[in-house]
Amino acid sequence: MRIVLVGPPGAGKGTQAAYLARNLAIPHISTGDLFRANISQGTPLGVEAKSYMDAGNLVPDSVTIGMAEDRMEQADAAEGFLLDGFPRNLGQAEALDAYLKSHSLKLDAVLDLEVPEDEVVKRIAGRRICRKDSGHVFHAEYNKPKTEGVCDVCGGELYQRDDDREETVRKRLEVYHTETEPIIDYYKAQDLVVTIPALGKVDEVTERAMAALRSGE
Repeated sequence: MRIVLVGPPGAGKGTQAAYLARNLAIPHISTGDLFRANISQGTPLGVEAKSYMDAGNLVPDSVTIGMAEDRMEQADAAEGFLLDGFPRNLGQAEALDAYLKSHSLKLDAVLDLEVPEDEVVKRIAGRRICRKDSGHVFHAEYNKPKTEGVCDVCGGELYQRDDDREETVRKRLEVYHTETEPIIDYYKAQDLVVTIPALGKVDEVTERAMAALRSGE
């Protein structure tokens, strides 16, 4: 199967992608992993991406698209893949369609993880990270440490990342609504979108997604 996973920040895309890819026996291809791999390996695309990032500039779509196409051409993706974080905008979605068409392939589904905006803010803004190398993660509401501000595992100080502050989260949501949400309508026009309610336990959300995929086979 060839699947795109979309949803706002805090919807649990990374977690669900890993579970779904394992259940479907296809590779999980995430934008973050693509960038890290290309930069660490010093590929031409990685070098180009790093030059933009080091200058504080956005990496052009052409670079991201090139990395995704290279990854989709690897042997383990021959029978399918799950894309997480790509496409991120309409230009990338159109490029993905063109790539698949040129290889006589098509998407099977676009899974849209649906989470109310207030819940997204609560999920992200409540995160607390251990300052020590362990990087253990707690939550002010869902996974409280035994002692406030102290990591249960190593005793390190827990802190809130700047990216996780409410005002930053709301700005990230604005970017999602402006740049990424339009691809949902784009794929709805192709009758590919399956909306998955993403509230509840991780395994419950995974089962909803798997059931939706099975019903569409």
